[in-house]
Amino acid sequence: DPAEAPQLPPGYSSKVKKVHSQGGYGSQGLSIVWGDSEQFEEEQSSSWVVWRGVSPAPPSVWVFLPQEKFTPVKYFSIDRVFRNESLDATHLAEFHQVEGVVADRGLTLGHLMGTLRQFFTKLGISQLRFKPAYNPYTEPSMEVFSYHEGLKKWVEVGNSGVFRP
Repeated sequence: DPAEAPQLPPGYSSKVKKVHSQGGYGSQGLSIVWGDSEQFEEEQSSSWVVWRGVSPAPPSVWVFLPQEKFTPVKYFSIDRVFRNESLDATHLAEFHQVEGVVADRGLTLGHLMGTLRQFFTKLGISQLRFKPAYNPYTEPSMEVFSYHEGLKKWVEVGNSGVFRP
Protein backbone atom coordinates (compact mmCIF):
# COMPACT_ATOMS: atom_id res chain seq x y z
CA ASP A 1 0.00 0.00 0.00
CA PRO A 2 1.85 3.15 -1.15
CA ALA A 3 0.08 5.23 1.51
CA GLU A 4 1.73 3.10 4.17
CA ALA A 5 4.95 2.23 2.35
CA PRO A 6 8.13 3.13 4.20
CA GLN A 7 10.55 5.66 2.79
CA LEU A 8 13.59 4.34 0.97
CA PRO A 9 16.70 4.20 3.14
CA PRO A 10 18.83 7.39 2.89
CA GLY A 11 21.19 7.23 -0.08
CA TYR A 12 19.44 4.22 -1.63
CA SER A 13 18.71 5.83 -5.01
CA SER A 14 22.30 7.15 -5.19
CA LYS A 15 23.61 3.60 -4.67
CA VAL A 16 21.27 2.28 -7.39
CA LYS A 17 22.49 5.02 -9.74
CA LYS A 18 26.14 4.17 -9.07
CA VAL A 19 25.69 0.40 -9.52
CA HIS A 20 23.66 0.81 -12.73
CA SER A 21 26.16 3.20 -14.28
CA GLN A 22 29.53 2.10 -12.83
CA GLY A 23 28.99 -1.30 -11.25
CA GLY A 24 29.44 -2.56 -7.71
CA TYR A 25 28.67 -5.55 -5.48
CA GLY A 26 30.11 -7.79 -8.19
CA SER A 27 28.20 -6.09 -11.05
CA GLN A 28 30.08 -4.53 -13.96
CA GLY A 29 27.40 -1.89 -14.46
CA LEU A 30 25.99 -0.80 -17.79
CA SER A 31 28.50 2.03 -18.45
CA ILE A 32 25.68 4.45 -19.19
CA VAL A 33 24.82 7.96 -18.11
CA TRP A 34 21.95 7.84 -15.60
CA GLY A 35 20.08 10.74 -17.18
CA ASP A 36 20.09 14.43 -18.03
CA SER A 37 18.59 15.98 -14.92
CA GLU A 38 19.80 15.06 -11.43
CA GLN A 39 16.64 16.55 -9.89
CA PHE A 40 14.38 14.52 -12.21
CA GLU A 41 16.32 11.37 -11.43
CA GLU A 42 15.99 11.74 -7.67
CA GLU A 43 12.29 12.62 -7.87
CA GLN A 44 11.50 9.73 -10.24
CA SER A 45 13.62 7.11 -8.50
CA SER A 46 12.21 8.00 -5.07
CA SER A 47 8.52 8.23 -6.01
CA TRP A 48 5.93 5.45 -5.75
CA VAL A 49 4.50 4.42 -9.12
CA VAL A 50 2.31 1.61 -10.45
CA TRP A 51 4.56 -0.52 -12.62
CA ARG A 52 3.43 -2.47 -15.67
CA GLY A 53 5.18 -5.53 -14.31
CA VAL A 54 5.43 -6.74 -10.75
CA SER A 55 8.86 -6.71 -9.07
CA PRO A 56 7.70 -5.25 -5.76
CA ALA A 57 9.04 -7.89 -3.41
CA PRO A 58 12.42 -8.90 -4.87
CA PRO A 59 13.81 -5.35 -5.33
CA SER A 60 12.51 -4.33 -1.92
CA VAL A 61 14.79 -6.98 -0.41
CA TRP A 62 17.70 -6.48 -2.82
CA VAL A 63 18.68 -3.36 -0.87
CA PHE A 64 19.60 -5.71 1.97
CA LEU A 65 21.48 -8.29 -0.14
CA PRO A 66 24.89 -6.61 -0.58
CA GLN A 67 26.98 -7.84 2.32
CA GLU A 68 30.63 -8.21 3.22
CA LYS A 69 30.28 -11.98 2.87
CA PHE A 70 28.10 -13.38 0.09
CA THR A 71 25.24 -15.57 1.27
CA PRO A 72 23.12 -17.60 -1.18
CA VAL A 73 19.46 -16.50 -1.13
CA LYS A 74 16.07 -17.44 -2.59
CA TYR A 75 13.24 -14.88 -2.70
CA PHE A 76 9.85 -15.34 -4.32
CA SER A 77 6.65 -13.31 -4.54
CA ILE A 78 3.16 -13.73 -5.96
CA ASP A 79 1.57 -10.40 -6.83
CA ARG A 80 -1.26 -8.91 -8.84
CA VAL A 81 -0.41 -7.20 -12.14
CA PHE A 82 -2.52 -4.64 -14.00
CA ARG A 83 -1.97 -3.98 -17.72
CA ASN A 84 -3.80 -1.89 -20.25
CA GLU A 85 -3.85 -4.46 -23.04
CA SER A 86 -6.26 -5.78 -25.62
CA LEU A 87 -8.04 -8.73 -24.06
CA ASP A 88 -7.99 -12.22 -25.57
CA ALA A 89 -7.70 -15.82 -24.37
CA THR A 90 -4.06 -15.34 -23.35
CA HIS A 91 -3.96 -11.65 -22.30
CA LEU A 92 -5.92 -10.22 -19.39
CA ALA A 93 -5.95 -6.72 -17.92
CA GLU A 94 -5.44 -8.17 -14.43
CA PHE A 95 -3.68 -11.36 -13.37
CA HIS A 96 -1.32 -12.82 -10.78
CA GLN A 97 2.37 -13.20 -11.51
CA VAL A 98 5.12 -15.12 -9.72
CA GLU A 99 8.61 -13.66 -9.50
CA GLY A 100 11.71 -15.04 -7.93
CA VAL A 101 15.38 -14.45 -7.42
CA VAL A 102 17.88 -17.19 -6.68
CA ALA A 103 21.42 -15.98 -6.02
CA ASP A 104 24.38 -18.32 -5.61
CA ARG A 105 27.77 -18.94 -7.12
CA GLY A 106 28.15 -21.31 -10.06
CA LEU A 107 24.52 -21.35 -11.19
CA THR A 108 23.93 -21.87 -14.92
CA LEU A 109 21.13 -21.59 -17.44
CA GLY A 110 20.60 -25.31 -16.92
CA HIS A 111 19.87 -24.68 -13.24
CA LEU A 112 17.30 -22.03 -14.21
CA MET A 113 15.60 -24.36 -16.70
CA GLY A 114 15.50 -27.16 -14.13
CA THR A 115 13.99 -24.84 -11.51
CA LEU A 116 11.33 -23.63 -13.96
CA ARG A 117 10.52 -27.18 -15.10
CA GLN A 118 10.12 -28.30 -11.47
CA PHE A 119 7.95 -25.26 -10.64
CA PHE A 120 5.58 -25.72 -13.58
CA THR A 121 5.40 -29.50 -13.10
CA LYS A 122 4.21 -28.94 -9.52
CA LEU A 123 1.45 -26.76 -10.99
CA GLY A 124 0.44 -29.60 -13.32
CA ILE A 125 2.06 -28.04 -16.39
CA SER A 126 4.43 -30.60 -17.87
CA GLN A 127 4.58 -29.90 -21.63
CA LEU A 128 7.17 -27.12 -21.70
CA ARG A 129 9.34 -25.49 -24.33
CA PHE A 130 12.02 -22.86 -23.78
CA LYS A 131 12.76 -20.20 -26.40
CA PRO A 132 15.58 -17.63 -26.37
CA ALA A 133 14.29 -14.11 -25.72
CA TYR A 134 15.51 -10.59 -25.11
CA ASN A 135 15.16 -8.93 -21.71
CA PRO A 136 17.16 -5.75 -21.11
CA TYR A 137 18.07 -6.81 -17.57
CA THR A 138 19.06 -10.48 -18.05
CA GLU A 139 21.37 -12.40 -20.38
CA PRO A 140 20.72 -15.11 -21.37
CA SER A 141 16.93 -14.77 -21.33
CA MET A 142 14.16 -17.22 -22.25
CA GLU A 143 10.42 -17.39 -22.64
CA VAL A 144 8.64 -20.49 -21.32
CA PHE A 145 5.78 -22.00 -23.34
CA SER A 146 3.28 -24.74 -22.50
CA TYR A 147 0.89 -26.54 -24.80
CA HIS A 148 -2.72 -25.55 -24.02
CA GLU A 149 -5.12 -28.37 -24.90
CA GLY A 150 -8.18 -26.09 -24.97
CA LEU A 151 -6.60 -23.57 -27.35
CA LYS A 152 -4.68 -26.27 -29.27
CA LYS A 153 -1.53 -24.16 -29.32
CA TRP A 154 1.60 -23.29 -27.37
CA VAL A 155 1.11 -20.29 -25.06
CA GLU A 156 3.67 -18.29 -23.11
CA VAL A 157 3.52 -19.09 -19.41
CA GLY A 158 6.73 -17.45 -18.26
CA ASN A 159 9.75 -15.31 -18.92
CA SER A 160 13.11 -15.72 -17.29
CA GLY A 161 16.78 -14.97 -17.41
CA VAL A 162 20.12 -14.81 -15.67
CA PHE A 163 21.11 -11.45 -14.18
CA ARG A 164 24.37 -10.08 -15.50
CA PRO A 165 27.32 -10.24 -13.09
